Amino acid sequence: MQKTKLGVSVGVLGAAMYFLGFFSGMTAAVILGGYILLMEENAWLKKTAIKAVAVWVLFAFFSAVLGLLPDAIGFIGSILNIFGGNFYIDIVSNIIYMLKDGLDLVRTLLFLLLGLKALNQGTVKVPVIDKLVDKCME
Repeated sequence: MQKTKLGVSVGVLGAAMYFLGFFSGMTAAVILGGYILLMEENAWLKKTAIKAVAVWVLFAFFSAVLGLLPDAIGFIGSILNIFGGNFYIDIVSNIIYMLKDGLDLVRTLLFLLLGLKALNQGTVKVPVIDKLVDKCME
């Protein structure tokens, strides 16, 4: 079992990277990822750090894109409210919120699976992210 400079196994630090990204938010994951990229030498661990941040950013991007339509509807409603009007489309907002809940469920499952697989220095294939990480690590 290979150890890091911190004295913990590489798999545990990789799992911590995924779990920090999921449970603690982006700040802690970026700090740990920065440490890994600057101080550690294990290639799998560096790929894991990049992949954890990339997966987090991907889900944040999709969540933001999904939130654009309800935000636009709310903005139009606010403008019309100034003039005494009202505008709100329940069905669109409800569908978007359902999709965001589904996205959160997929994100939760993916981060848990990635973290558990990382304990044994394994991974779960995420094709788009894996291609990006491989391209960055060349």
